[in-house]
Amino acid sequence: MRHITATDIKNFERIYRLNLVNGLPGFKPANLIGTAAPDDTTNLAVFSSALHLGSDPPLLGIVTRPTTVPRHTYQNLKSSGCYTLNHVPVALAAQAHYTSADFGPEISEFDACGFTAAYRDDFPAPYVVESPLSIGLRLREELPISNGTVLLVGTVEHVYLREEALRPDGTLDLVALGDACISGLDGYHEVLPPTRFGYARPGQLPVAQ
Repeated sequence: MRHITATDIKNFERIYRLNLVNGLPGFKPANLIGTAAPDDTTNLAVFSSALHLGSDPPLLGIVTRPTTVPRHTYQNLKSSGCYTLNHVPVALAAQAHYTSADFGPEISEFDACGFTAAYRDDFPAPYVVESPLSIGLRLREELPISNGTVLLVGTVEHVYLREEALRPDGTLDLVALGDACISGLDGYHEVLPPTRFGYARPGQLPVAQ
């Protein structure tokens, strides 16, 4: 196997380093973060950094890039305290990726990228109508990271999903949702049916169900 050291990574050409390090975690969730500015201009941005932080209370995190330049998503959710996390369907991967373009603050990525914004149950952040699973979150805390990025922790307040995606045991059928996942910076993948295992116990190799 090839061995790459921290020194090697530091000395790689910038784009090569970005591509390599962004791919190291493997497949990541593809989500669109929906927010609204104080003037009601909606904003939509693709994120691959969402992670589960706990179930009681239900907490999800996203990591934002350094705020050394204006970050519309960060500014909006800090202002309103609310944001939505919306799964990306494979069929709309191109439009989702397009939201990463550097649009001005006066332009809504919902409109520019072909998505429909919807407000539900008096929640102040816009959902993506085309998403098969959408989550309304309220900002709980933000944790600065040493490289200038920020971990934003949100409490789940609302979940909207297609009925066929919810299994009797509470697990989600992401294949039925047509979800995409992301590799690296720009690779979008279709989700295949999983191999599922029961609860793991010492001395007993799990068997596929």
